[in-house]
Amino acid sequence: MKSYRRALTIAGSDSGGGAGIQADLKTFSAIGCFGMSVVTALTAQNTVAVTAIHPVPPEFITRQLDAVLADIGTDAVKIGMLHSPEVIQAVAEALRRHAVTNIVLDPVMVAKSGDKLLQDDAVAALKSDLLPMADVITPNLPEAGVLLGYDVTTEREMAAACRELAQLGCRAVLLKGGHLESTQSPDLLYVGDAATPLRLDADRIDTPNSHGTGCTLSSATAAYLALGRPIEAAVRESKRYVHQSLTSGAGYKLGQGHGPVHHFHAFWD
Repeated sequence: MKSYRRALTIAGSDSGGGAGIQADLKTFSAIGCFGMSVVTALTAQNTVAVTAIHPVPPEFITRQLDAVLADIGTDAVKIGMLHSPEVIQAVAEALRRHAVTNIVLDPVMVAKSGDKLLQDDAVAALKSDLLPMADVITPNLPEAGVLLGYDVTTEREMAAACRELAQLGCRAVLLKGGHLESTQSPDLLYVGDAATPLRLDADRIDTPNSHGTGCTLSSATAAYLALGRPIEAAVRESKRYVHQSLTSGAGYKLGQGHGPVHHFHAFWD
């Protein structure tokens, strides 16, 4: 009998389908993994705004995690929206109990629309309970600033921020530079105790259809780790997948705000 490569997403549901659990499962499928999900919150959202958030109780999140991991198991995990300290602690305890590896943490704090997705008191729990367990964390510049307590606004500051974030205990930091104002969208990958971060460039794509890019990048990284890629190769392939998804999705119109990327660009256009 053949075996699936398994990837689990622990994140919030996006009713608009462009980000969160929905984007993660599309990404897993497109890359060739069997996707599973643990829903941490329901959101009422579309391409314009998040209009409501309904949190899932930590006890039920634990029940979902135990159900999936005790029976099916997983080869990699992507962690997205965790809105409270209690949820963060519940997820961390379950992952430790089931000895999960290949953990990709996307510290989601603010939606593309600007709506806040993380409680203020959850940041400390994220740093103490989950960051040390992560193989890769994928913050953007505002998220890195919240984690570090100061603004990160230049590429030179990004390099120093990578090293400081790594000191929180994760194996690797992928710091996304999409908020920099330049023709390139440079990301820095810092693995272990490397002397300098690895710069990964991509041409900036002029499109409003960028909803879910952060979710997609982190879930793609988890999927490639599930397929057995080492961290650097997984990140490189993930960036390529996201770039192609952005390029293909730029020609579509969906909703009145930030439309989604095209997760299945390799299969239909």
